[in-house]
Amino acid sequence: MAKIRILPDALASQVAAGEVVERPAALVRELVENSLDAGARHIEVHAQRGGTALIRIVDDGSGMDREDAMLCLERHATSKIRTKEDLGAICTFGFRGEALPSIASVSRFRLATREKDALVGTEIEVNGGKLTAVRDHGGAAGTVIEARSLFFNVPARRKFLRTENTEFSHVEQQLRLHAIANPQVAFTLTHNGELALHLPATRDMLERIRGLVGDELASRLLKIEETTLHGVTVSGYIGGPGMSRSNRQMQTTYLNGRPIESASISYGLREGYHTALMKGQYPVTFLFIQMDPTAFDVNVHPAKKEVRFHDGNGVRDAIARSVSRTLENASKLHTGHAPAARPLPVASPSPVIPTSRQEEMEMPVTPSAAPLRQMPAPATPRPVLEPSPSRPIEPVSAPEATPPKPIESPKAASSDAPSPNDFRIIGVLQKLYVLMESKEGLVLMDQHAAHERVNFEKFRRALESGGVPCQRLLMPITLQTTPRDADVLKQNQASLTRLGIEIEPFGPNIFKVEALPSFLKTDDPAAWLDQVIEELSSLTAKASSLRLSEDAIATTACRASVKSNDVLSIPELQALLKDLFACEMPYCCPHGRPTLVQISTAELERKFGRRAPG
Repeated sequence: MAKIRILPDALASQVAAGEVVERPAALVRELVENSLDAGARHIEVHAQRGGTALIRIVDDGSGMDREDAMLCLERHATSKIRTKEDLGAICTFGFRGEALPSIASVSRFRLATREKDALVGTEIEVNGGKLTAVRDHGGAAGTVIEARSLFFNVPARRKFLRTENTEFSHVEQQLRLHAIANPQVAFTLTHNGELALHLPATRDMLERIRGLVGDELASRLLKIEETTLHGVTVSGYIGGPGMSRSNRQMQTTYLNGRPIESASISYGLREGYHTALMKGQYPVTFLFIQMDPTAFDVNVHPAKKEVRFHDGNGVRDAIARSVSRTLENASKLHTGHAPAARPLPVASPSPVIPTSRQEEMEMPVTPSAAPLRQMPAPATPRPVLEPSPSRPIEPVSAPEATPPKPIESPKAASSDAPSPNDFRIIGVLQKLYVLMESKEGLVLMDQHAAHERVNFEKFRRALESGGVPCQRLLMPITLQTTPRDADVLKQNQASLTRLGIEIEPFGPNIFKVEALPSFLKTDDPAAWLDQVIEELSSLTAKASSLRLSEDAIATTACRASVKSNDVLSIPELQALLKDLFACEMPYCCPHGRPTLVQISTAELERKFGRRAPG
C-alpha cells in the first residue's frame, strides 16, 4: 500500500492557513488587500476579543457575482493573474488565491457580496472548510467577510495566540500600515463595539500620517522630494537627526503601495542616515518606492512582506541618496546658509584673555555680534552655588521630569534659522557641557561631539578635494594583523591612501605604516589604526567606498577632537560654536549623538513650580 497520499482539500487548506493566517492580524492583512484590489474607497474592520472571536471586513468595492463568489473559495482560484508572465509583473496585492479558502478552513466563515449594478447578491457560509449555505443577498454593493471563532477546529494553533490586547494591537498596526499607503481610502476600526480608529479619506499623504501619529511627530518630519535613480522613484517623509526610535516600529517602507521589508532598503536607510543616527537606533520613515513590477519578485514570502530585487544595489543607492540629500537640505535650511566652502579651522584659536571674569561671561558669541535683545545679561552675574562639605545640598525630586530633547533640524524658514549670535555662553559643566542661553531657554553643547562634527566635515572636504594631507613618520609603525584584517587592508589600500594613511605589506599578515594624517592628534597611533581596521571590517562588501572612507574619517575626527576634560576659553568655545553652525549637519556628531540639547524655559518653569504641568 502506498505511503504517500494526496491530502484532502480541507486538510490542505488548513496546512496553507498555517503560513497565510498565523494570527488575526494576518487575516486582516489578506482581506484588506482584497478590498483595495477591488477598488474600495471605504473599508471597515470590526474585531471582537482581539480578532479571535470575530473579524468582519466591510468594503464598498466592486463586489462579485455568484460564480466568482463560489470560485474565490477554491484553492488557487484568483482573478489577479492568468499566465506565468503575469507572475513576473504583479500589480495587485493578492495573486495566489490562497487566502479565502485558508481562512474559511479554520473559522466559521461568511461572505456576502453584490456587484453595483446587480439587483441581488450572494451570501455563502462555510464552517471549518465545509460549505453549509448559499443564498441570495440583498445588502449594499460591495463585500462583507466575517471570520468567527478563528482556529476553533485547530486548537493547537489557538495555544500560540497571545492576549486579547496583544492580538488587537497587531490588528491595528496592520490596518495602520495599509492606511498610510492609501490616503484616498477611508478606514474605520472598532474593537468590542468601541471605535478604535477613524481615518477620513484625504488627498494629502502628510494629513493621513498626521491622523495616525499625531501633530507633534508629523510636524517634525522632513519631506523627501520625489527623485528617480536607477529606475527607482523615492518619495515620502523621514525624521531628521535626533528623531529616532529604539525599534523599527516607526520604520515603514512601501513598494508600489505594498508594505515590505528588504535588506537592500535597510542598507539604503543606514547609508543615507549614516552619521546622523546613533548605533542601536532606527529612523522614523514613511518611505514610498515606485518601480517597474518586472524589476522585483514579491512571490518569495508567505505573507508577501519580503521582496527580491533584481538590482538591490540600485535600490540601496537610490534610497541612500534621497535620504542623505533630504537631511542635508533640511540642515542648510535650518542653519540659514549653505556649507562653508573653506575648510574650517580645527586648531583652537589663540585665547583672548578678558580683563575680568564678568567680561568673560558676558562676551557675545562673536566679537562683532550684539548680545541677544530678548535676554539681556543680568547686571551682576551670580556665581554658581557649590555644595558645602559640611552641609551638602539635598536633591529635589522632580515628579514630572521630562528628559531634555536634542535640537533637531525642523522645516523652518531660513530667516528663522538659529545662528551662533542667538546663543550666549554662560559657563561649562563638568568640563564638557557648554551652557548657553537662548530665546527658547537653556541650551547645552557637548564640546567633544561638536568638535567631532566640525573635524569630520573638514576632513571629508579634504578627502573630496583630492585626499587628506599626510605626514611621514620618522619611525614607521609595524602592524601585526589577523589574516582577515590583512585582507581588509589590502582591499582598502587605495582608500586608506586617500585618507592620509600610507601602508605597505611587510610580510605575512604584517604591514608597515609610513605616514598618517597630518591633523591626527593621538599618543597611540597603533590603537587608532586598530580602530580604523575594525570600522572597515564591520562594513559589508556592499558598502560604498565613500562610506568606507567616511567611517574611517569619523574615527579620525573623534581622536582629533577636544575631550571631556579639555578646558577651553570662552573665545575658543565661541569659535567652536561658529564652526559648528557652518557645518552641513550641525545637530549631531558623526556617530549620531546630539551636539546640542535644549531645555525650554517652560520646562524650567514647571520644574521650579512657576507653571502648572501640561
